[in-house]
Amino acid sequence: MKPRLQTSLGQHLVMTPQLRQAIRLLQLSAVELEAELATAVESNPLLDWTETAISASVPTGDEPAAASNDAKPESGNGDDRDGREDWGPNDGEPWYERVGPGDPDDDSPAAEQVAEGESLHDHLLWQLHLSPLSPRDRLIGVALIESIDDDGYLREPLEAIAESLAPGIDARIDEITTVLHQVQRFDPVGAGARSLGECLRLQLSVLPDDTPGRALACDLTQDSALERLPRIGPAGLAAELRRDLGEVETAVQLLRSLDPRPGAQIGAIANDTYVAPDVVIWRQHGLWRVGLADGTRPRITIHRGYEGMIRGASASDALYLRGHLQEARWLLKSLEARGETLLKVSRCLVKQQAGFLEFGDSALRPLTLREVAADVGLHESTVSRAIARKYARTPRGTIPMRAFFASGIDTGAGGETSSTAIQAMIRQLIDGENPRKPLSDARLAETLKATGIPVARRTVAKYREAMSIPSSQDRVRIG
Repeated sequence: MKPRLQTSLGQHLVMTPQLRQAIRLLQLSAVELEAELATAVESNPLLDWTETAISASVPTGDEPAAASNDAKPESGNGDDRDGREDWGPNDGEPWYERVGPGDPDDDSPAAEQVAEGESLHDHLLWQLHLSPLSPRDRLIGVALIESIDDDGYLREPLEAIAESLAPGIDARIDEITTVLHQVQRFDPVGAGARSLGECLRLQLSVLPDDTPGRALACDLTQDSALERLPRIGPAGLAAELRRDLGEVETAVQLLRSLDPRPGAQIGAIANDTYVAPDVVIWRQHGLWRVGLADGTRPRITIHRGYEGMIRGASASDALYLRGHLQEARWLLKSLEARGETLLKVSRCLVKQQAGFLEFGDSALRPLTLREVAADVGLHESTVSRAIARKYARTPRGTIPMRAFFASGIDTGAGGETSSTAIQAMIRQLIDGENPRKPLSDARLAETLKATGIPVARRTVAKYREAMSIPSSQDRVRIG
């Protein structure tokens, strides 16, 4: 064959540094974002803190997320701004003064409630219950997730997991492997790996195909190569593989940028820790409104003094300042995109779960990441990052944003009821039972079935145990 030139037209995703930064900032919690901004201001002379911290006032230009039919939105200072978000203070009044206990349309508690910590298992189980899997596969997934350690590795052999499922489920190894591959796609990527090499390969698999060094890095994730790498270094590995040293160094650098302990990203928050909300949800004149809390608003700006020095600086100094100026602009743009994405997702959640905010867990409707992603026009992974370790202050206290999601169970009337709503019903029935004759799990299942919610006794028992409610025998009270 003769060598020839050929052109082709195609599309591919390029993971630019700006896109990587935007993705990383989106999944940071409020505390982590504050630390990230402090590091950026310290390392970049073109960045500086704003003189006065932006108050946590809610933008008056925000449209109501949900409203009663007879209510009308209040006209305010920002209603004539063509829907633009107000990132600054609203006449100097903090939001809690405007919608505090004195407001007849607001019944929020005065104090923040302590948020419950989220473990890696909780985070994975939440994604499992939102996945379109059969009940059998979900039980297999629960067994797999329970065998994952805090670092994110699956230490138990698949044969042992199959034995733990018996005799209720006679699962084959290939079935367990299929569900494991599904779990390994959850956030954080790499959780569920059985070795360091597999953990790194899973993280490499989500990178674009044209990422420099990706193909060679995948080859280096073999256990033998990873074991030799610390001993012989990139140069020795390049000699063994007969590859160019530059290619090997690029692949090794890519491997070092990955996380060998993906599960350590997500840890339980101490029980005595108070969290700062990322989003504020409040009711005003019968309308549900959404605003960004103070911690999510950009509190840094470009140092105008150093920016003005660029024109009169020498060539080397101007090059240095321009580089930092570009980084500062990227950071501010990423922060703005983070706030817009968080606000967009929060509006959708409030619109979908207005009943939950009004009446509590019993009114929580089934909602998945896919539904929210389709509604706001984002990818599911983007929605997942936007709500990860984020909290919303609501009239029911400060709650994790993942509390707005729930898996669904078909009802007898052809609709769906969320598992959270069913748990609330079970608790309500148990709270109203005769203490001398507590309701058994079978009786609770029959009662729910009579209301149009067909659940099995085993499902009732699982929900009851999840709420730490004793069995009917342990709830008997005499006298």
